[in-house]
Amino acid sequence: MKHKMFFTVVLLFVVATTFAQVTKTTFVYAIKGADTLRLDRYEAIKEGTKSDKPCIIFMFGGGFVGGHRDWNGYNAYFNAMAAKGYPVFSIDYRLGLKPVAERMRKGEKIKKLEFPHLLESAIDTAVADLYSATGFIIGKAQEWKINPSNIVINGSSAGAVSVLQAEYYLCSGNELIKRLPDNFRYAGVISFAGAIFSTKGALHWDKQPSPIQFFHGDADSNVPYDKVRIFKFGFFGSKNLAEQLEKTKNPYYFYDVENAAHEIAQTPMNSNLSEIEEFLTTQVIRK
Repeated sequence: MKHKMFFTVVLLFVVATTFAQVTKTTFVYAIKGADTLRLDRYEAIKEGTKSDKPCIIFMFGGGFVGGHRDWNGYNAYFNAMAAKGYPVFSIDYRLGLKPVAERMRKGEKIKKLEFPHLLESAIDTAVADLYSATGFIIGKAQEWKINPSNIVINGSSAGAVSVLQAEYYLCSGNELIKRLPDNFRYAGVISFAGAIFSTKGALHWDKQPSPIQFFHGDADSNVPYDKVRIFKFGFFGSKNLAEQLEKTKNPYYFYDVENAAHEIAQTPMNSNLSEIEEFLTTQVIRK
């Protein structure tokens, strides 16, 4: 028992020491109307060194009605990745479905054909904010010793939908990409239970997407695991997207979990750090 207690104390000390090397600083990256949007920067303190590892822009989950960039459930993940040399930027974004939820709370009914357009607007708002945050970080690249060609986007649930949508827009010529520098591309995408939404039918990839890592459970009832199509509206989940990328020989990594529901929006941050780092090493750093 004494040996076990000693080992536990040593382990806690190592973990505490590792996390103590990570600093968190907060910046305002944009003011849009009444919304002041901030990002938290997590970085390991390494005097006199410059890491060539990619940085990660993270988008929180919450169904576009709630959530926060520094929720306690994310902190261990941010600290762990930063301690491994991957700077993390966890960003605010405007919650486009929050007013809709408030309307419903007051008893107003949302028309069935109205909701897809409200969802599309909420996603586009989040993507626009991600692009703004990306531009802010690129503007600080020299000061923060960041390589603009090594930026990876990562999200959970609604955040995962947003990062996948952002990459899809870059590959399909959406107007929102004008908010990014010319010819900018993300180096990779990591999705914790995400999907791509379309009001125009099937997806059309005009350019090859960056490497994408999918995590999804096949029993997810919140975000489609495969795809849902109603008329011209479609929600394309990880399984369907992986199949599309397979057909076009685009690089991807699909961590497919049987009998798992929407908890996969969270569990990879605790249980799959090695798979995430493998993806970043092989697909982003080594190309």
